[in-house]
Amino acid sequence: MASTSAAHPHLAEYETRWKDLYDFFKEKGYILRSRYNPDWVPSWTNTNKAPIKCEDGVRSPHSRLLDARRTHDGARVSLKSINVSRHPYEIEIGRHFCSSPLSEDPANHCVPIYDVLKVPTDDDLAILVMPLLRDATDPFFDTVGEVVDCVHQLFEGLRFMHRHHVAHRDCMQLNIMMDGNMFIDAWHPSDQYMSEDLKRAARHRTRTQSPPRYYYIDFGISRKYDASNTNPLELPIYGGDKEVPEFKEDYSKPWNPFPTDVWYLGHAIQETFLDHYSGVEFLSDLVSDMMRADPAQRPNMDEVFSRFQVIRQGFSNWKLRSRVAHDEERSVFDFLAYWARRMQYIVRRIPPTHTLPS
Repeated sequence: MASTSAAHPHLAEYETRWKDLYDFFKEKGYILRSRYNPDWVPSWTNTNKAPIKCEDGVRSPHSRLLDARRTHDGARVSLKSINVSRHPYEIEIGRHFCSSPLSEDPANHCVPIYDVLKVPTDDDLAILVMPLLRDATDPFFDTVGEVVDCVHQLFEGLRFMHRHHVAHRDCMQLNIMMDGNMFIDAWHPSDQYMSEDLKRAARHRTRTQSPPRYYYIDFGISRKYDASNTNPLELPIYGGDKEVPEFKEDYSKPWNPFPTDVWYLGHAIQETFLDHYSGVEFLSDLVSDMMRADPAQRPNMDEVFSRFQVIRQGFSNWKLRSRVAHDEERSVFDFLAYWARRMQYIVRRIPPTHTLPS
């Protein structure tokens, strides 16, 4: 995505490339933030305001991702630029999961692709239009039930992909996101802790009150196989997680990517929950099996999902409402706030989970 215009003193080079496409996106029905308008004048001009305190003063943190608003309904969307020659299957796989009947299946947790835009000035560049999602780990989890809902959806979603013969190959922690259902305020796309106008912290409910839906994103190195190919082999490609045991053992040897997916997801759950929360020990044995060094010893996703159902079916409502405490929330105040929320849930008859055991 090469820039064709002069650099703007307040824009990074990669942001200038987005600015050059402002009118293209507008014609397609998407409006970029004022920062990327070719006629943008920074809101802090001739004021004493610091740019970092202004909505239009914050850079997009990713060179290939930007937010926009869809003009016909005002929905916030995410734009992702991809080089088709480098990631030739990303559009195909994304569209596959967005096609009927797969798109109607509640077990499908692949990020929806609303549109694919071809940039007229670059035959190799495509823009994927998707919902604007956010980090699935923030805010912190509050109860066992919230963790159960999240893990259920993640196991369900990867099992769904595998049953349709697609290996994600990069289902690490950063490629797991959630919608904004629990947020009262729209968050700023470049600073998700803040409101969209950057004037206050983005207010939110708990996951128990307003359960989010979790999604897998980024199918750049994913592959779809023929149903008859029961043992596909691929040379390793490192995704964001560099700790895969079989890749360390022999990076020149082809491996079946489906057991590697199981390891990736196990490690993501380890990093998200077991490394930082108390009260989640019920995940330990299953995650350990998912992360076995020998891929042949790992359970497949059907087995993972079935084992997790057995675990959750043994939980009472009292257990599901019990606290999980993050490393950064271990104070007496945090403990008392949790109990106040718990009593509110009981009085208001808010269920402790929003997914159903299978």
